[in-house]
Amino acid sequence: MKARDYLGQAFRLDQRINSKIEQVRSLNDLAAKCTSTITGMPGNPNRGKDSIGDTIAKIVDLQEEINRDIDALVDLKAEIYSVIRAIDNVECQTLLELRYLSFMRWEEIAVQLNYGMENIYRLHRKALNLVSIPS
Repeated sequence: MKARDYLGQAFRLDQRINSKIEQVRSLNDLAAKCTSTITGMPGNPNRGKDSIGDTIAKIVDLQEEINRDIDALVDLKAEIYSVIRAIDNVECQTLLELRYLSFMRWEEIAVQLNYGMENIYRLHRKALNLVSIPS
């Protein structure tokens, strides 16, 4: 695995968590739309589905999955942080932290570090070469 791929794992996991959170939001909206119709007519005996109950079960399962992913993200960020901290160059550390732990865009990093874009890309290449990926 290359340094860029290793460091980028946290961003991809964060994106998956955000996607699942959006799915929960969508399921909550769906659950709010589910209504019961109460009539004097007997229900269809072949209709064995409880749509509200099914939706709530899916929401709970997805929320548990999100919590596991968040735990994994926290652990992964801690591991990436220690890998970045092992680099002797403070500028490289800062750039890698901003990019791979704070998920900042290149333009934002350039402004924060007061560098031009070419210097940011050069520093990034240098920083990636200094990363020692744990086995």
